[in-house]
Amino acid sequence: MNRKSKKEAAVDAKHSQMSIKKERVTELESNETSRAGVFIFTLFVFTVASSAAFLATYAFISPFSILGSAIAGLLCASCIRIAPQWERVVILRMGRFNPVAGPGLYVIIPLFEYVTIHIDQRVMNSSFTAEEALTADLVPVDVDAILFWLVWDSERASLEVRNYPRAVLRSAQTALRDAIGQTNLADLSLRRKQIDHELEATLGKKCADWGISVLSVEIRDIMIPEELQDALSREAQAERERDARLILAEVEKDISEMFVEAANVYNENPKAMQLRAMNLVYEGAKSSKGMFVIPSQLVEAFNLSDQIEKAIID
Repeated sequence: MNRKSKKEAAVDAKHSQMSIKKERVTELESNETSRAGVFIFTLFVFTVASSAAFLATYAFISPFSILGSAIAGLLCASCIRIAPQWERVVILRMGRFNPVAGPGLYVIIPLFEYVTIHIDQRVMNSSFTAEEALTADLVPVDVDAILFWLVWDSERASLEVRNYPRAVLRSAQTALRDAIGQTNLADLSLRRKQIDHELEATLGKKCADWGISVLSVEIRDIMIPEELQDALSREAQAERERDARLILAEVEKDISEMFVEAANVYNENPKAMQLRAMNLVYEGAKSSKGMFVIPSQLVEAFNLSDQIEKAIID
């Protein structure tokens, strides 16, 4: 039963770890901005153009006139378009690059010009991971990070690299693995901000040729194997216990030195010893409400006999 339960626990732990990795898979964050206005404008152009063509051929109503009206509406809808303020549209004319269109209204020539890509020029945030990346001391770690970037040159982003979002993420993963490989596990968490700046500089130089600016790179989480977590926890506990014992030893040393200094003072000045003895008698009487017992050894050690006799007479 014990062996079976251990195996089941190991399998469950493995499945949970796999599920966590699936959740942290590198992905490009989806753009939640609505493009309903663009589609409504296209539908409006199609309706107006097809209606105008239908009215022009109203005297000759036939299936061909209806089909011709629909074709006219489609041609006008494909020619007259709009782009949102944050968007740029890359158009090719007979296979050659045409000046980037947008934002606002733009027109393309059917059959001769066609749209290749819509480029969003807002700041994009993309999460990426480096799974089982080896540190400088050969420890596998999973690092989760987030990248903030934007496209400032639509022409370069569309012509210089294929699928520029994926290229940026792959470059970020590679740079993150290289940075982890140059850092020990103990320094990985301490140098997080420094690694962020190094990645930002490295990716900025590489992506500048693609017309892309890297604004910042932020490491969100660092995960190490569970076995190593237990070892590091025991190591940290041992270090804390060692520090506590060292502090206790230092305190005892300081106290012993203070006792030695006090003994030297009492040895050089017997009056100081008597004052100390009287203070002890006073504290004992105060705590015992006027009744206290003094051992004979304490009386002989502090020469309290005279003081006690005076206290009794008084």
